Amino acid sequence: MPVKIRLQRHGKKGKPFYWIVAADARSKRDGKYLEKLGTYNPNTNPATVNLDLEGTVTWLENGAQPTDTARNLLSYKGVMMKKHLNGGVKKGAFTEEQAVEKFNAWMATKEGTIAGKASGLQASADAIAAKALEAEKAVNEARIIANAPEVVEEPAVESTDATGEEE
Repeated sequence: MPVKIRLQRHGKKGKPFYWIVAADARSKRDGKYLEKLGTYNPNTNPATVNLDLEGTVTWLENGAQPTDTARNLLSYKGVMMKKHLNGGVKKGAFTEEQAVEKFNAWMATKEGTIAGKASGLQASADAIAAKALEAEKAVNEARIIANAPEVVEEPAVESTDATGEEE
């Protein structure tokens, strides 16, 4: 039975949400699956991917073939790297401890990159909000000035007595 690791679509129209599943290659896209391995939400920025790392590596080592999109997601989360390192351990290229160390170092750099992107997106969103606030303040001040009633000062008439003398 050929097994594929692929995406199964959920969510509503225009707001997709995917399950990452191991399924028989002959089953329908949203049909029966063997095991749910994780989720993928492309609606967030950066996209949210939750994945059972060990379960996915087990399926890959047993011969499951990921689809192109699933392969990209697995690579993004480090599953492909973990499988590659496990192959090196089986061949005797390095020990299990070295493989774990390499994987943890790779994950730390990957998490740093993702955190940098998220903070950059937040900083740009904050800058856009600040510019919008300044523009709104300028518009409000212009409206206040335009709608203010003009006060016309009449020349002061000096009061005079019947005698014609000023007070």
